[in-house]
Amino acid sequence: METLPTAAEQQQLVSSFLEIAVGQTAATATQFLQATRWRLEEAVQLFYVGNEDGGVASSALPLPINEGPSGQVNVFGTTSSMPRPPEDEVRPPLPVKRETLYGDMPLFRPVDAFRNFDEGSKPSAVWESDESAPSTSNGSRDNLASLYSPPFALMYQGPFEQAKVEASVQGKWLLMNIQSNEEFSSHMLNRDTWSNEAMAQTIHSNFIFFQVLHDTSEGKKVCTYYNLTTLPAVLVIDPITGQKMRGWSSMVHPERLLEELLPFLDKGPNEHHAILPQKRPRVTHNSALNNILDKEVEDDEELMRAIAASLEDGKGASRPPVIDDEPKPEKDSETSLNGEMIYPPLPEEPKSSRELCKIGIRLPDGRRIRRNFLPTDSTKLLWSLCSSQLADGQKRPFHFAEAIPGMLKSLEYANDLTFEEAGLSNKMITLILD
Repeated sequence: METLPTAAEQQQLVSSFLEIAVGQTAATATQFLQATRWRLEEAVQLFYVGNEDGGVASSALPLPINEGPSGQVNVFGTTSSMPRPPEDEVRPPLPVKRETLYGDMPLFRPVDAFRNFDEGSKPSAVWESDESAPSTSNGSRDNLASLYSPPFALMYQGPFEQAKVEASVQGKWLLMNIQSNEEFSSHMLNRDTWSNEAMAQTIHSNFIFFQVLHDTSEGKKVCTYYNLTTLPAVLVIDPITGQKMRGWSSMVHPERLLEELLPFLDKGPNEHHAILPQKRPRVTHNSALNNILDKEVEDDEELMRAIAASLEDGKGASRPPVIDDEPKPEKDSETSLNGEMIYPPLPEEPKSSRELCKIGIRLPDGRRIRRNFLPTDSTKLLWSLCSSQLADGQKRPFHFAEAIPGMLKSLEYANDLTFEEAGLSNKMITLILD
């Protein structure tokens, strides 16, 4: 049987109760302690549960349990005929409560990271900074998605057909990027390639940039046009004809993409079409046959006139031979009679010299060749080296270009510079056909 505390301990419990329940009397503290058989924590909890309004309500006050002379108890302190419950009686368990803390959570849907064409140039809110988010240690409020944000400053805001028209009007190539939110390479392009400063300057100067998701209406249209099966994809499009000029798939690093875009920096789509050979007009069989017959008649008339003139010269006095003292222009020593280019002979590659110019050359078919030259060698040896690597290198002229951020440095055959003067030591240059 549980023993009650002594008088000194009871007084200490009353003092502790009054320290917690400020403003109450010792009688109230004694009343609640007696009701809980002098258990301080239960008495305090019972006091606050029954007095949520801050006051002591008489109807909610638990009164102490007093024992009468016959062992009967009454909550009002008087004896009663009601029997006292046994000590080992186990109270019934508390009822089980099941409550809902939150409502139904909405299902997550994939967020479109790109613009809506109907909403103009307004970017999606997923890429905007969260102004209500707490500041980090460095004061930045940008969320993680800003690292992979699309290059809105570079992108053309409009559908694909309008982008082609705009590129054609400005005389620029159309650089197109088709992305997929399910491929992480798409986000890597945004983070590494399109955010590169040199790449951004090159796009601003020479291209109209168009980016779209593959599962949008415009993206599906483009994927169908160009039969795209691997995403993400980067394409260079001729805006005049819509022809795909060059394409890359998956992640393309900015250094490689800048190097392979060099041929498109040299001339725009208008210049590209201006130098293309014009198609001959089609003629019918009858008109072609008539032209051949007319030409044969003209040749016969010229032949008859020449014979008549020779006969007249034979009848007359002999004429002195005409001596043409005017010097005739010499033929270009770098072009043979059959139209092939003649370049200087290529010497043996130097190996033992301390100072060497190491040159890397990228050919139009994607191959790369490397060779060492002396600083005093002429840059014309580059044409001697590369003419043998091309199928029509002896007939079709070409030149070289070096990619510099913000500009394009060309190297022509007529410059006749040394490698030291041209500054080509340890450089990678690109061969461009004229």
